[in-house]
Amino acid sequence: MTEFTFTCTGVRADPYAAGPTLVFRLRITAAGGAPVHAIALRCQIRIEPARRGYGPAEAEGLADLFGERSRWGNTLQPVQFAQVSVMVPSFTGETETDLVVPCTYDMDIAATRYFEALTEGEVPLLMLFSGTAFTGDAGFRVEPVPWDREATYRMPVAVWREMIEQHFPGCGWLRLPRDTMDELLAFRSRHALASWEATVRALLDAAGPPRPQDPPGPVRLGAILPRLTERAAP
Repeated sequence: MTEFTFTCTGVRADPYAAGPTLVFRLRITAAGGAPVHAIALRCQIRIEPARRGYGPAEAEGLADLFGERSRWGNTLQPVQFAQVSVMVPSFTGETETDLVVPCTYDMDIAATRYFEALTEGEVPLLMLFSGTAFTGDAGFRVEPVPWDREATYRMPVAVWREMIEQHFPGCGWLRLPRDTMDELLAFRSRHALASWEATVRALLDAAGPPRPQDPPGPVRLGAILPRLTERAAP
């Protein structure tokens, strides 16, 4: 079997994609300069949160994923990020190819919540490879890409933030049940609001904090006793 080695050499945000997309650059090496006709490659990408440190603000943002910091020895487990495929064209010895990874800003996804909690530094990733390789000098033979092929990469948090900012500049993302969305749409139409931001702002203003009550003033004696000129009840 051909011995393959995989290395991730970089990552960038795709500015022309319809949705948030990261493009990882892979270097693939076939030992001994063996000719490869093609590889149907599969890649599973995991986040390995135990391989970096976290500041107080980051730890607070990760509490819903991993619990209190005192429990992280047991809860800081790998998080699934993506599973993608790519068809690698023919090469001899070594080649580089792009691995396109569509992403989401859905905050109900564990990987997205993890990325959003980080303020700086790098994201430790583990890339696990498998697939089918078509090799051979004369004709071709079919052989599997061994399941133990993997590569590590530390993706800058800035790349993730750049990608999100390209598609959702200065915004967040919120998913709601359909019936709640219907009620919001009815409220927006009823009040002729121009945008969803105006709709949410109107609801927040209406549900603002209660006005503090004025502290009671000094009690006047005349407020509780009848005037001397008044007749008291018999």
